[in-house]
Amino acid sequence: MKTGEVIREFVAKDGRKVILRTLKWEDLDDLLDFINSLVEEGANILRTEKVSREEEIEWLSGVFKRLEKGEIFCVAAEVDGHLAANSEIVRGVGHSRHVGFIGIAVKKGFRSIGIGTEMMRALEEHARKIGLKVLALSVFANNQHAINLYRKMGFVETGRIPKRFFKDGAYIDEIIMTKMLE
Repeated sequence: MKTGEVIREFVAKDGRKVILRTLKWEDLDDLLDFINSLVEEGANILRTEKVSREEEIEWLSGVFKRLEKGEIFCVAAEVDGHLAANSEIVRGVGHSRHVGFIGIAVKKGFRSIGIGTEMMRALEEHARKIGLKVLALSVFANNQHAINLYRKMGFVETGRIPKRFFKDGAYIDEIIMTKMLE
């Protein structure tokens, strides 16, 4: 798919129009705002420190290189001209080329309105199109909202790493969830 290509449009549960599309270079500042807003919020993501513009340029450049090679596929959600969510599916390498690893994040103020569900559907459609057989993801065990979404989408818990994360003075397990596409 080309950069900025629209995958689909829909109306979120709160009435706002959402455009699901691939990333484009013009998203740089929105992506920077997006990741830094998640860090500020203390969202359940691996990153704990804000990102500089230079770091985001380097990251986005790497994403586009990987897109060209077919190693990654990204779906962004645009609402009112700005990114509200971003997701990716990374194809495994070698003996795990049939597995796609999913990452998804939705900005505060845009959760629980159907964006995550539609992004997961778009990722799964692409995964099937490129012949993936297994989808996998990991989630903080205290992120019940995300876990509920993944279960609704057909994912099941297939593993757990106890005390994988230490956040806000407490240990949190990492849950590994998978979905078979066959």
